[in-house]
Amino acid sequence: MTRFTVNNQPVSYKLDPATPLLWALRDASNLTGTKYGCGTGDCGACTVDIDGAAVRSCQVTIGAVEGTFVTTIEGLSAEGNHPVQQALIAENVVQCGYCIPGIVMNAAALLRKNRNPSDDEIMGAITNLCRCGIYPRLVEAIGRAARVARGEEEITIDRGIPVETGEEG
Repeated sequence: MTRFTVNNQPVSYKLDPATPLLWALRDASNLTGTKYGCGTGDCGACTVDIDGAAVRSCQVTIGAVEGTFVTTIEGLSAEGNHPVQQALIAENVVQCGYCIPGIVMNAAALLRKNRNPSDDEIMGAITNLCRCGIYPRLVEAIGRAARVARGEEEITIDRGIPVETGEEG
């Protein structure tokens, strides 16, 4: 039996310790926000947070994460109000959405380590693949998320729609 914590809940899996974390999360825990993309660790759709680091869950086994704390997109923010989530909505980044959970998890890990990343640092850290080509808007959104996280800006989302709170001209 393999034991670790997922989204602040202790879990134990009666699976082969060689089972990829991705499949334990999706199939045994029904946490389907973590996406299967390539299975080789290249695309980043399966990115989760393990003890504060962004990790491709298709490339790590449940045996290797025993005793750790794993956070999936479902556990990042129950209300979807993490600064990265808010900024991606406000900047209209999301298109098909398949890659977004992995990107959000990677960006959240970046902002925990670097509260004021440059555009180059963002591009260097967000190695996720997106077939829709959202990268220019993504860089701006992550920069905005950093400003929100630092308390320099506020984003208000009402039923999934960004509400501009600036002065009208």
